[in-house]
Amino acid sequence: MSPVNRLQEIPTRPFHYAGAQDRDLLCDRVPLSRLVRAYGTPLYVYSATNILGRVRLFAEAFAGMRATVCYSVKANSNLSILRLLAAADAGFDIVSGGELERVRQAAKSSLRRVVFSGVGKTAAEIDAALAARILVFNVESPAELDLLEQRARHLRKRAPVAMRVNPDVFAATHPYISTGMTEHKFGVAIGDAAALYQRAARSSYLTPTGVSVHIGSQIRSAEPFGQALQRVVQLVRELQSSYGIQIRHIDAGGGLGISYQADDAPQQGKRPANAESFDPKAAVLEYAQQMRVALAGFDGELLLEPGRFIIAQAGALLAQVLHTKRNGKKAFVVTDAAMNDLIRPALYQAYHSILPLRRQQDRPSAVVDVVGPVCETGDFFARDRELAALDAGDFLAILDAGAYGMSLSSNYNSRPRAAEVLVEGNRHRLIRRRETMRDLLAVERTFLNGGAE
Repeated sequence: MSPVNRLQEIPTRPFHYAGAQDRDLLCDRVPLSRLVRAYGTPLYVYSATNILGRVRLFAEAFAGMRATVCYSVKANSNLSILRLLAAADAGFDIVSGGELERVRQAAKSSLRRVVFSGVGKTAAEIDAALAARILVFNVESPAELDLLEQRARHLRKRAPVAMRVNPDVFAATHPYISTGMTEHKFGVAIGDAAALYQRAARSSYLTPTGVSVHIGSQIRSAEPFGQALQRVVQLVRELQSSYGIQIRHIDAGGGLGISYQADDAPQQGKRPANAESFDPKAAVLEYAQQMRVALAGFDGELLLEPGRFIIAQAGALLAQVLHTKRNGKKAFVVTDAAMNDLIRPALYQAYHSILPLRRQQDRPSAVVDVVGPVCETGDFFARDRELAALDAGDFLAILDAGAYGMSLSSNYNSRPRAAEVLVEGNRHRLIRRRETMRDLLAVERTFLNGGAE
């Protein structure tokens, strides 16, 4: 079968009811009810097939170009997922020393394909990245450039540098995840970049190799990416023609968005009123076309930093219904998962489709709030959502939770974090065990009358 035909078979989501008469919700070919019996809840489940399919989408769309996918580790940093991506020749975009160590543990050979971003790199993090001989540091301020030079001099190494430039391009997205405007903390003004590149070029310990840009996350239109890259290409030409600085790569950042309300979310056989069509392949092809036009004449390497687009729809959070209740006119479904497991609805008012693991066509629907047990009014997964009636003991799946789900989870209310499972075809394996109270308490010390107990 040709690569193109294989790509056409990749579903938007791997979570589906097998047929009109099949009541079990599956991940690939594994019933999710089997996973909750084996591993309990709350439980994160990911499809390896879907993850790798998204990587292949980029390979197909950018065929003929020197393009490298540097997966954004912050989206989901599980070691098994990083290893899976490394085996598919992906590089990695990191924003901390901890993420650097995760790449080292998952796939040491991939360190040479690491891009280090972030506005607040410490001296220790820079030292570790220099020792690892990463691909490039995306520098975000003159002060960081000074620190990087100091650490490179101290270690007697040359640091590969790309300035993260701020193109002042507006991208329609949530204000918390927009990064490309002048009022944001990220990057340096594109008009100031040439002077910083000249400083780097004069240094015996810095080597300018690239230009970086990132305008935000969950951006559904490809046009802003093209606009940003056009401005970057203008800078590259200026650096080469006016200062003799040769740029080997352009880092286009990440941010390509998905639909959290796509019409292929099987809501009990009914299409949600606010659903929309979403074709991942078409989205990547449109994105690639904008890149090709903007980069016309540039013969260097293109770095891409997708995170959410690769992992979000490959993952779901499974939970059990503890009980249902009513307060006045409001009906609530209380689950054993909470905002500490998935904070996106509380933080961004994000929408996630919710499906029962066992579909029962004869159940009436009801408008409910799906909430967790944490002592916060903001502890919810859905508000005023029409769902098939749920009873205590039922299980449900919160879809599109693969990105910024587990990676943003916490131990708030002293709640152990969820287990994680990776599914491939009809196989499944535990890739993170459930935390225990012993795990939570192991790093703490108690004191009584001035002495340690």
